[in-house]
Order: sequence, then C-alpha cells, then structure tokens
Amino acid sequence: MESVRRWWHDLSGLVLPAECGGCGTARTVLCPECRAALHGSTPRRVRPHPEPLGLPAVHAAAPYADEVRAVLLAHKERGALALTRPLGTALAGAVRVGVGEAGWGEGEGEGPPPPRRAVLLVPVPSAPRSTRSRGHDPARRIALAAASELRRWGVPARVAAVLRQRRSVADQSGLNSRQRLGNLAGALAVVAGGGRLLGDAGVVVLVDDLVTTGASLAEAARAVRAALEAERPAGTPGTPGTPRAVVGRAGREGGEGVVAAVYEGSAREGRGVRPSGARNGGTGQVPVWQMGVGQAGDLLCAAVVAAPPDAFEINRN
Repeated sequence: MESVRRWWHDLSGLVLPAECGGCGTARTVLCPECRAALHGSTPRRVRPHPEPLGLPAVHAAAPYADEVRAVLLAHKERGALALTRPLGTALAGAVRVGVGEAGWGEGEGEGPPPPRRAVLLVPVPSAPRSTRSRGHDPARRIALAAASELRRWGVPARVAAVLRQRRSVADQSGLNSRQRLGNLAGALAVVAGGGRLLGDAGVVVLVDDLVTTGASLAEAARAVRAALEAERPAGTPGTPGTPRAVVGRAGREGGEGVVAAVYEGSAREGRGVRPSGARNGGTGQVPVWQMGVGQAGDLLCAAVVAAPPDAFEINRN
C-alpha cells in the first residue's frame, strides 16, 4: 500500500495542474515572488535559543515564514513533489556556504572552484509513522535533489541513509526545547556498516528541511560522532572531542537490520543505490576518522532549508 501511495504522489506531481506552493498562483509550481523568498538570500548561520549542547553549526537558506513556510508544508504534508527540486536547490546552497565557512572551500561568490572532496549528505530520519501517513519521505527527497544540484555545481555529492530510530519517540509538536531534547536523547543510531561510509567520506553533512529547537540535529550529530569514533582504528592517536565532519538534515526510515544505502546518480527516490567502495576509493582523501579532532578548522556544521526568523540573530548577548 505504501508503494501505491508513493506511485500516486509521483504521478500526481507530474500530471495534475500545478499551482504555486507558496501563494497558490495558478499554472506555476513556484511563482517568481515565492522563488525569490526561497532562493533570494545568501544562506546564513542560525542558532536556536536556547542552543542545545552538541548542536553543530547550522546554516539555513531562508527564514521559516510566509511563503517559505507554505512551500515546505505543501511539499511535506500535501505531497507537492514538484517543489522538491527548488527546495533541494535551497538546501544545496546552505550546504555549500556551511562547507565554505568551515574552511573546506568557497561558500559563495568569486574565487577558486568548490572542493573536490566527496560530500556525503546524511538524512536525519523521520518517525516511521510520519512517513507512512505522508506516503513519502520529504527530507530524503530534498537531500537527493540537493546532492544533484551540488554535483551540477561541480561538488561531488551523494546521499547516505545511515541513521535510524532505535526506539519510538513522542510527537514533537507541542513540546518545548527541553522536552524535545529529552524525547530524542539516545533515539538515533548509525546502522551496521554506516560508520565505514561516514569514515570514507571527505565531508559528512547532516541535512533537514527545517530546524526549530535544534534537538533533532543535536541527537543526529551525537550518533554520527559516536559512529566516527568507533570507526577510528584502535591505537590511532586522537584528542578527545568531536571528529572532524560537516553536518545538516534529511531523513530515511530505518529499523533493525536495515542496510545503509548510498544514493548517487539520480535525484529520484530509491534509485542509484550501491554499497560504498574501498576506503578512500583511490582518491587520496583523508578518512574522517584521520582528520583533526578539537583543532582549529575542524568541521562540524549543519544545513537546512529554513529556520525561524529569530534564529538568524546569531549575535545575542
């Protein structure tokens, strides 16, 4: 039944008359005004308040308000799949700026070409019941579209579904920031074999459509850090702290025994799945577990499509 719903969403998004996901203007997927609201600003660093412990640096493409809020809800809750690509483009911009500001290459504007290191976008999983009720996984779709856009910009990027929920969590709506942290504490884990995928990557990016309190991103970052630390060979010298990585959000459902999947060649959900190759793939990349820990220039950041407007006010007293 789930596959039938997914097929229907895909078909309806292609053949039914389109209207703007932001304002409802007929005969257009996204009108110029709403597209400008989504893509018109340079992605910036955002911080929820209070900021949860362990939250990586987060970059967002646009404030979660008005047209942008309507677009995200239309895609997530109403299955407006034609919005996947513009949302993916916005997320790709946030990833690129975050990676650039962290020191791996240029974020925006003129300058050297973007880094050739492989960028691994890691989806943060939604609750299985949410994916079942929607008939699709909106965050993973956006991540796939973002990876496609990054490749078009010359950045080698792919999506790895290595996170899963290892226990049930309550519905987050209606919970405050402290309650969300408690609800999600220890809820995520990296699937078997996922640590090797993370360790083989040049840059790891956790991605999502939206950040509010930051609880989900903080928990995802904890799970990724633990997997990277476990991947480091015994006896490898290291400084206590956070393995060098870049982090943002998109989700994939998982359960016990789920094998991690890497999506490369296509932005269509479920295509281009293959296991990772040998360590470093002969590219000369330094595995994540070998990178500096707790040193200047270490990478640990996040990328999302949108954040609350007040989260853009990063210089709080």
